[in-house]
Amino acid sequence: MNAHTLPHVVILGAGFGGLTAAKKLKNAPVRITLIDKNNYHLFQPLLYQVAIAALVPSQVAFPVRTIFRSQKNLTFQMGEVNEINLDEKFVKLDGSVIAYDHLIVAAGGRMNFFGVESVEKNALYIKNIESAIRTRNHLLSMFERATREADADKRRAMLTFAIVGGGPTGVEVAGALAELISHVMRKEYPELDVREARVLLLEAGDALIASYPDELRKATLRLLQKKNVEVMFNARLTDFNGQKIFLADGTEIETNTLIWTAGVQTAEVVESLNAARAGSGRVRTETTLQLPNHPEVYIVGDAAYLEDENHQPLPMLSTVAIQQGNVAADNIRHAIKGQSQHPFRYKDPGLLATIGRNAAVARIWGLSFSGFIAWLIWVGLHIYRIIGFRNRLVVMINWAWDYFFYDNQARLITRY
Repeated sequence: MNAHTLPHVVILGAGFGGLTAAKKLKNAPVRITLIDKNNYHLFQPLLYQVAIAALVPSQVAFPVRTIFRSQKNLTFQMGEVNEINLDEKFVKLDGSVIAYDHLIVAAGGRMNFFGVESVEKNALYIKNIESAIRTRNHLLSMFERATREADADKRRAMLTFAIVGGGPTGVEVAGALAELISHVMRKEYPELDVREARVLLLEAGDALIASYPDELRKATLRLLQKKNVEVMFNARLTDFNGQKIFLADGTEIETNTLIWTAGVQTAEVVESLNAARAGSGRVRTETTLQLPNHPEVYIVGDAAYLEDENHQPLPMLSTVAIQQGNVAADNIRHAIKGQSQHPFRYKDPGLLATIGRNAAVARIWGLSFSGFIAWLIWVGLHIYRIIGFRNRLVVMINWAWDYFFYDNQARLITRY
């Protein structure tokens, strides 16, 4: 069959869902166009380590063209899709038009500030490489500025670091930042009394990592407190002006640093779809991941809304996106052959969150772990999932060096 007569599959997004679907269709009788605004796949679970100066961007990102250079049925296009025309079956990419026979929307998500404009304007966040580097630059700059600040109150504000959101990302950032301060900055800045530094974790509810089992929630709190992270529950943020945090109960916290990890919503291009919505703008799909009334369109990853057997929404996690990418690719194969579509059923591989060196919580095979054993599981799984042998090796060496010498080599303030 001529390549141009093969069914055309367009995949929006080179994240976990899109990447998985593209690989799964490697030997399928289709031609694939993979589109992403970046020319790399980003391993987001480790992005926070760029923000806290433990890794550099090249260790958590890998060029898309390198990943697929041996896949003959795939073409990569770098650009941003700003329109999806469901009726005429095409997408607009920076002004050009690309028609499709099957479409996989794996566009990922973006930060959700829940309408608090002052937070959106003044807070830091960790969602892409640019924002991670911006956060790293800010954190390191606070220590540099504190060394020459004579006013004790201003210096304490510079050395107070608040993280908003007690989910897995907030927990990981808080633990890693506290560890950076106690083990690295203490040596780097002998002129500072790092005991003045505070790491605050603000959670609007009454529990950390609320979707985890109770024993892991308690273990997480215990491990964070052991690292001197100050956890504040029922701390609903109402305003942040860049100098002070305001909470709903009237509490005010002097700080120059707020890292927002409290919410994610779907990408802007997903909002243009004429489809039923759920929380965070996610699209309600059929159980087969198809868009209602448009069976040629599949929604996967953060853009898709499905519920588990307990009628709870599936989390916006990479494990969900990977499994959905596999099912979407299989269902496209079925559609080409005129076969019935298979429903998506999430197979929970377990829960993992790290709270720094030697400290993590995990729930795998129905068993809960915390501390060093959970940390080893976390390290092993994350190194295994990083794309590229060189990246795996470099990250492993960096972590080993940091583990034994309490040091890391990425503390650069750049003009990114």
